[in-house]
Amino acid sequence: MNINVLSEKNKVIQLLEDSYSGRINNLPKSIETAEIALQISRNIGDKSLIGKSLNQLSLYFMIISDFDQSNKKSEEAIVYFTQLNDDIGIADAKYNIGSVYYKTNNYHAGLVYLIDALKLYKKNNDLYNQSKVEKAIGTIYEYIGDSYNAFKSYKSSIKVAKKIGEYNLESNVYNNLSGLLLKREKTKIAMNMIEYSIMLKRKTNDIRGYAFAIYGRGKIYLKNDDLENAESDFLEAVVTHRKMGENMGAAMCLNKLGVLYLKLDLYDKAQEKAQEGLELTIRHNMSMIKIKNYHLLYLIFKKSNDNIKSLEYLECYLKEKESVINTQTLKVIENYDLINKMNVLESEALLQKEKQIAIEKKNRDEEESVRLKQEFLSIMSHEIRTPLNAITTIVSILDNQINGESKKLLKSLQFASDNLISIVNDILDFTKLDSNKAKLEKHNINLSQLCDNILNLHSGLANNKNLNLNLITNLKSDQNYLLDKTKLSQILSNLISNAIKFTDYGKVDFIVELLKEENEFDTIIFKVIDTGEGISESDMLEIFVSFSQIKPIMTRKQGGTGLGLAIVKKLVELHNSEIRVKSKEKVGSEFYFEIKIRKVSQEIITTKTNAYQLKDKIALLAEDTPMNALLMKKLLSNWGVITDHAKNGKEAFELAKQKKYDFILMDIHMPEMNGFEATTLIRSNKNLNNNTPIFAVTADVMTKEDKENAHLFNGILWKPLEIEKLFSALTKEVEVKE
Repeated sequence: MNINVLSEKNKVIQLLEDSYSGRINNLPKSIETAEIALQISRNIGDKSLIGKSLNQLSLYFMIISDFDQSNKKSEEAIVYFTQLNDDIGIADAKYNIGSVYYKTNNYHAGLVYLIDALKLYKKNNDLYNQSKVEKAIGTIYEYIGDSYNAFKSYKSSIKVAKKIGEYNLESNVYNNLSGLLLKREKTKIAMNMIEYSIMLKRKTNDIRGYAFAIYGRGKIYLKNDDLENAESDFLEAVVTHRKMGENMGAAMCLNKLGVLYLKLDLYDKAQEKAQEGLELTIRHNMSMIKIKNYHLLYLIFKKSNDNIKSLEYLECYLKEKESVINTQTLKVIENYDLINKMNVLESEALLQKEKQIAIEKKNRDEEESVRLKQEFLSIMSHEIRTPLNAITTIVSILDNQINGESKKLLKSLQFASDNLISIVNDILDFTKLDSNKAKLEKHNINLSQLCDNILNLHSGLANNKNLNLNLITNLKSDQNYLLDKTKLSQILSNLISNAIKFTDYGKVDFIVELLKEENEFDTIIFKVIDTGEGISESDMLEIFVSFSQIKPIMTRKQGGTGLGLAIVKKLVELHNSEIRVKSKEKVGSEFYFEIKIRKVSQEIITTKTNAYQLKDKIALLAEDTPMNALLMKKLLSNWGVITDHAKNGKEAFELAKQKKYDFILMDIHMPEMNGFEATTLIRSNKNLNNNTPIFAVTADVMTKEDKENAHLFNGILWKPLEIEKLFSALTKEVEVKE
């Protein structure tokens, strides 16, 4: 080898070592040094050194939130390392790309790249990077609300870091773990952990990591209302992050400073920090922190009685959250098996050696995949539906109190809330249908009346677009049928709302015709015909495909998940029928299907709706969200119900031992002890409320699927709460006792 080339190679190696070791206290200098190393590597044509230089630069650009440059460098590095068959080089690049994706809330893509990187590191016994990647994967689990797997990944990361004596890696994970413990109200343990992390950061002189650690301590001070120390930590951290060019860290600190100043009623200072953080997150595409800042600004303006600004930021908050769900959550659900790969990595060597073990392991993994998917859906529905319960209730209350321009903002907010609920419901409904778990639940229903109700439900939307919505039917008004009202309504509502959505001029006809009469059955055809834009022949094949949207996502104006017609197709098939379509572009579309349903006699139903039935009844409400608890207590008091409030399942169980209640309303997801655990204890331990009616009041739509626990409750009431159903459930129990 040419002596000059060898000298240049050694120079590059030294430059990269200096660059990496210096990154913790002088990142701009590290970038400059790595750029020089890259240029020299290109000059001598050394692919390995070019790739290593690119990977280092990718890491540094990721730290300063220049995500486009970071991904660009990594993708180029993968090209070189693939040519060299260098697993570690490829893994380093994939780690960088995966980290960029999850920091911009693309959790699906982040998991794909990080899991691939972890496999390569484990294959090559690279313990340092294994620890680093497991910490990043734990962060993604934490972001999507899966605290169990987050804790599992963090624990593994710490174990490996300790094994190789890497204090920096170890302290990084302690920082994340302290945040997880803080969410579980374990503030003392969290503080001990973060103080240990800070001590390690001082020991290693990791300035950037130290800034993240004192930010973590500031969060604990803030939780404990030690606002002076919290402010000191946040201010020190934000100065250090800015000095290091760490934009994400700075944005996190600014958000918490805004929260702190809001607690002190310093609205101007709170607004200043929130706006500063918001600008930073918008500039660098940090959706998760952007969402937090929108919500913070909503609270600031709400407390300062600026209703217009408050509603504007609440609408921004909902839209941004909906955007994250629409673009990322669907992908995670659709590809959730990628997450489950984490559970089989440890046993891959055994799978290759023993075929029988491989078969058994595959079966277990399939069961675990179903469990994890259900857990994920449970978390998603709870985390989204719980705040929506408060939002929709507050909107209803404000509707009669606000006029003028604020009224328009309130209507926009209501639409955004309804749209978000619709998206979540579509995802959950489709998942249930796709797993073949859905069944028809038939009841005695007047179909003519049901069609009138469906028409009325959509008439407002049609009127807003100046469209004529017509019901054309030859049904007998006094004929009842045995059918599943919910699922049939869902089919027809999807078809009608779709027709209105894609029709700008003209009309939508909702046609219900009796085709054939028999002694016991009638055959009925349902049609929805519009004068909209129509569907091309090529698109006709795609419209019933899951997550399919005909127009590109960046240009379409109608919105939605692309699940509506896929749900319709499966629900119609559940009725032993087939959905059909005729369409012509710029003329309109016709969707239609036939079903054969059993005729039944009309039921004579009498109902009591006297609120005095509940007067002086005593209820125990277990609810950890203060806003939801406040609204529920107010609602119950309107009916004369006296309410005791427990903040978690543990408190609920203790109160149940001391006092006899007429009803217990139990949230499912709560700290200390969840609703399942609390209800089990109340039912199984001798106390005053062994036989008291207990209702699950929950946003977790998977509660009904939990065969082990669902039987504990007298009924399940879903959030956002339907007031009539709550009243009906409580009065029914009163009538049974009387």
